Parts: sequence; C-alpha cells; structure tokens
Amino acid sequence: MTEEIKVRIDKWLWAARFFKTRSLAAIAVAGGKVHCNNARIKPAKTVSIGDELRIQRGEVEFIVIVHELSGRRGPAVVAQKMYEETGESISARAATREERRLLKPGSNFGPEGRPGKKDRRLIRRFTRKD
Repeated sequence: MTEEIKVRIDKWLWAARFFKTRSLAAIAVAGGKVHCNNARIKPAKTVSIGDELRIQRGEVEFIVIVHELSGRRGPAVVAQKMYEETGESISARAATREERRLLKPGSNFGPEGRPGKKDRRLIRRFTRKD
C-alpha cells in the first residue's frame, strides 16, 4: 500500500528552486505566471507526478514535467532531479538568451564586449556636436 505524497504547487516551486521564497512562488501562481497542464491554477493546488508546468519568470518561460514531489528545499542537485525540462523549453530559452545578447548595447565591440581605443574615438566623433 503506497501513500501518495501531496504537495502544494507553491511549496513544490520553492523546493525545486524556481523561486527564492514560498511567498514569491504563491504570488506568481496567483498572478497567472504558472500553469499546470495548460490550466491556470491557485497556490493551494496539489501537484502530482507527470504534470506539465509552464513557469514564467520575467522574459523566460520554463516548461517542465514533474518527476518527484518534495515539500523540503534541499541542495540544487537534488532540486534539479525533481523535474525534467522539455527540449522545446530549452531551445526557446537559448533563442531568447541569444536575442537578448545581440540586443544588448555595446555588444558589437568584439568578444570582450568593451570598446577599444579606436572604437572610443569613433564614438566620440559620432557623439560630438560640431
């Protein structure tokens, strides 16, 4: 006879290290930033193994499948074993990361990201109002 552990979604998100505090997780769930099986949920909703969660944090969206349930926050290595991120989610996050990197101001000054002496002179000439 196996007993199924029941864990609230806000507690699971905190234990899986998606949010720093449980109250931040509850605010995100109540604000519609977390969906379970493509449905909006409340912080008191219990999670079960195999559920698909869509978690929105800022510009980044994670799509994960729950593998383990725990209400205790442990080391990051243990927390990463609690879920599996889908391939679609990983590729979408990589694309947004690359897009943000390209849109970052000053990113066209070479691999070090800082303007050199020649680049600074060009910037000064461009910004001068003579």
